[in-house]
Amino acid sequence: MRDLLFKNLTSEDKKRRVITSSEIMDKEGTRIIINRHFVYIIREVNNATTAKPLPSTYVLKERDTRQEKEKFFCKLKNSVYALYNDKLYLVLFMHTLKITLTDITENSKALN
Repeated sequence: MRDLLFKNLTSEDKKRRVITSSEIMDKEGTRIIINRHFVYIIREVNNATTAKPLPSTYVLKERDTRQEKEKFFCKLKNSVYALYNDKLYLVLFMHTLKITLTDITENSKALN
């Protein structure tokens, strides 16, 4: 079984966009849930000396053997300059990935 959900949201002024996908799979006694988010914001800047936010990376991995569950989370933030129609823009973006693995066999259901 595989369920997919996809969302593409854009602000009215088109300076912010959020793209989201969620996927749920049951495979060989394991439920896999994958969530992805991509957000970007566009700002017009006057010159390239405008301070860019520093890039960042955050990674978290958890394992719970009692509940037979594993989680992985990753978040990346960065920014780039873009030139369009002789105007300079700062594009800020963030990408997140969350993966959850859960045992769904009959033995694990009896323990809970």
